[in-house]
Amino acid sequence: MVVPHHRAGTFPDHLTPRMGALGFFAPYLKEHGCAGLSYTAYGLIMQELERADSGLRSLASVQGALTIYAIRSFGTPEQHARWLPGLVSGECVGCFALTEHGHGSDPGGMETRATRHGDEYVLNGSKCWIGNASIADVKVVWAKDDEGRVGGFVVEKNAPGFRACDIEGKFSLRMSRTSECWFEDCRIPAENRLPEAKGLGAALLCLAQARVGVAWGVIGAALDCYETVLEYAKAREQFNRPIAGFQLVQEKLVWMVQEITKAQLLALRLTRMMEAGTATPAHISLAKRNNVWMALECARKARDILGAAGITDRYSVIRHLMNLESVLTYEGTHDIHTLVVGRDITGLSAFKAC
Repeated sequence: MVVPHHRAGTFPDHLTPRMGALGFFAPYLKEHGCAGLSYTAYGLIMQELERADSGLRSLASVQGALTIYAIRSFGTPEQHARWLPGLVSGECVGCFALTEHGHGSDPGGMETRATRHGDEYVLNGSKCWIGNASIADVKVVWAKDDEGRVGGFVVEKNAPGFRACDIEGKFSLRMSRTSECWFEDCRIPAENRLPEAKGLGAALLCLAQARVGVAWGVIGAALDCYETVLEYAKAREQFNRPIAGFQLVQEKLVWMVQEITKAQLLALRLTRMMEAGTATPAHISLAKRNNVWMALECARKARDILGAAGITDRYSVIRHLMNLESVLTYEGTHDIHTLVVGRDITGLSAFKAC
């Protein structure tokens, strides 16, 4: 199923309500129909989704860790009742619109504005690289209000003044809809503002939930790469012997086992700390940074073992490799997470002073 959708650049939409029925969206939450599982169980779910394709795990991340978590954490009981049941069940699709064309690693510089006019807010601006924005029923949009404070606003489907189009020509995350969107005097009811989303920190809290899922999810991609090339190397013969018997191939396989095991332990420790309430943003950055790097290196080594066959989608490795190039960038780039950890261990910020 995955390969045809990857080739076509489409998402298997029938899986969204199926994932909802299985409790995959924000499963660590207990209210509003969420599964009430542990953070570790959440991580394992993300691992298995990404073992299939990063696009499946990305859908679960956007729907659960970003959209559902934002509304549940910063919304009113009335907003919960209005939007969460459909999102948790997967009957409605959500999106989380933070990144802008000129503001990726620096979301605080966002230019999208939400101006109060009586009992409405009028949004003007644009967002880019937003998963599912073109089809989302419920869009959590981050914008600056009249006082220059970042706030969260819910824009519903068919809101006047909103338009979106999917980004074409992607070689990575082809199963994910990734959109640009524009707000041109887009009017929403004032009651659609999330009242507890006060400042950029609210958006960053949502991203932290998603990054935990990423740190676990990419292990699934790495596992699939490893298992695929281990089987291949045992069967593929050169010079009258399986290539799995050659030292250079074994070195690559051992490296994969070693780094996957370490990444699993790091992810497990992180989610145990999440459950205990002791995890910090630096812990999350360390896990996201290490595990995505590990998975991408596994994919590269696996592609090398496959030789020429590694560039075709007969095997899953090249698809994982291309997908992981996106995962390395989104939810905070490798370099930005380096600076987050660096600030934590030195007490000195390498970011521009605000």
